[in-house]
Amino acid sequence: MSEKIKYIETNDFENEVIKSGKVVVDFYSTECPPCEALASKFESLAEVYGNDIKFIKIHRQENRELALSLGVSSSPTLLFYENGKLKGDRISGGIKRSEIVENLELLIPEEKAKELKATIRKKNSECDVLIIGGGPAGLSAAIYTAQAKLKTIVVDKDLPGGQVKVTHLVSNYPGFSEPVSGYMLMHYMSEQAKAAGADFRSAVDITEINLKNKFIVVDGYETIKAKKIIIATGSSPRPLNVKGELEYKGQGISYCATCDAKFYEGKHVVVIGGGNSAIEESLFITKFASKVTIIHQFDKLQANKLAQERAFADPKIEFMFEHEPREFVKNGSTVNQVLVENLKTHELSTVSCDGVFIFAGMTPNISEVKQFFELDNWGYIKTDAEMKTNLKDIYAVGDVASKSFRQITTATSDGTIAAISISKEIEAEMNVLSD
Repeated sequence: MSEKIKYIETNDFENEVIKSGKVVVDFYSTECPPCEALASKFESLAEVYGNDIKFIKIHRQENRELALSLGVSSSPTLLFYENGKLKGDRISGGIKRSEIVENLELLIPEEKAKELKATIRKKNSECDVLIIGGGPAGLSAAIYTAQAKLKTIVVDKDLPGGQVKVTHLVSNYPGFSEPVSGYMLMHYMSEQAKAAGADFRSAVDITEINLKNKFIVVDGYETIKAKKIIIATGSSPRPLNVKGELEYKGQGISYCATCDAKFYEGKHVVVIGGGNSAIEESLFITKFASKVTIIHQFDKLQANKLAQERAFADPKIEFMFEHEPREFVKNGSTVNQVLVENLKTHELSTVSCDGVFIFAGMTPNISEVKQFFELDNWGYIKTDAEMKTNLKDIYAVGDVASKSFRQITTATSDGTIAAISISKEIEAEMNVLSD
């Protein structure tokens, strides 16, 4: 721990923060993955800015009243003070180094900020296996490679878990007779990878990626070079490209029921889609909303039969088959109407609502590297049976890889196959070198 970081309690807050000029305060918790991801960034930045800005840490649960009085309800949360007054943004959750730096530099003169940045020492790291992406595919690969005693580093722009960590319940993962929360399932996987010896760089910016020379640059200062790289960056919700969708994202349009369903207590919600995600998330939304209208382009659902049965039996859910949205309309602070087209009659009608959730499929997160790969007709990376791509020593697993089905189990399978293939290759390469 850096000597430039000070731990305090509630009784110290007035003197150490309010009366201490320029201060950054980290409200943290124990057994908190986002707090663990923040810790190394906080420490390294304290070494750079610690002579000009005081770095404070406060255990949130042990100082609960103080935290609540400051509106701090989650860990970690960073607050920035200048002469006793809050300055800059309040940031929490998966906090990136760049976000912290941006707020720290509001507390010091521009020239001083440049001077301090110039003192940052670049860091070089090497590993056997670099895994870009911490969803089920990346974490499964990390468990196998780390257990094989290969130095493994997992890098993720977010916190580990991928899309699964914001899935309410997973009902078909082997080993769980009862549905398990997506967050906990991914937590178990990431903890298993850590216990096996994998290192993590979470909630970071990848500022450079060079697949030919097998290295990336994280947060502009750490270069990580690897023998093998696994691309496991997952996928993101596919936009509908309907008028109003992008403009009103976050203003009544959401792609995450786990994140936002709680805001629709007693309200009417429209869900777009008819696959597994749409139906399973609709069932979750009914815990809060009084009514859910599912709008689907086909005459039947594509979700698994169990989810369909539950949805058809739920009195809160109604369906509009063979319809598509044509515009999302916002009057006031949130979207409250969806203009839909009947695909058989081509008639337009309006559905009044309090919010919209879109579950219309996914698109692979490979925009920064897709030009280097052979892709299928849908933009996914082609691989062979061992998850190898057309680039030497580069593998692709999970939702970025070309395949017929995308499930958590198929992602973990991809990660397993790539990891075993890599382990055997590295072992063979080492034997050649020793001969």
